[in-house]
Amino acid sequence: MERKNSEQIKKLCMTAMLTALVCVSTIVVRIPSPLGGYINLGDTFVIISGWLLGPVYGFIAGGMGSAFADLFSGYTAYVPGTLIIKGIMALICSFLSSGRAKKLISSVIAEAVMIIGYYFYAVILGYGLNGAFQTIPGNAVQGVLGIIGSVVIGEIVVRIGNKRI
Repeated sequence: MERKNSEQIKKLCMTAMLTALVCVSTIVVRIPSPLGGYINLGDTFVIISGWLLGPVYGFIAGGMGSAFADLFSGYTAYVPGTLIIKGIMALICSFLSSGRAKKLISSVIAEAVMIIGYYFYAVILGYGLNGAFQTIPGNAVQGVLGIIGSVVIGEIVVRIGNKRI
């Protein structure tokens, strides 16, 4: 019983840490996009959250960390969409990530979901089809940064010895 509690506490602590890391990496590394919004490195840790924490805790860390970043940065209209989109990204990475090649594939699929998800969320927010279409290039650049960052940092984490908990 004590070991089970210890593992649960470890997982909750890792979830809290990765939630904060997603939020901070989204807010601190912020490159303004000429099409509105900004490009950030938060996706790197959204993806890693899915790889390390599994589907439920990865969804929480990726979704909540990104949603907090939007909330703290004044992008309140994006909080609900970000929570769901980034949470689903982590979920995808959790389910598709066994093996190094699959980690790359999972991050590419997750970023494609992000681009499509924000396109439809922009439509819901009233940008119209053309306005929503204009979000794709900035999100694609962010996606490429997220893929590269997650694969590089993920490899470092594996070499240090952390495995999925």
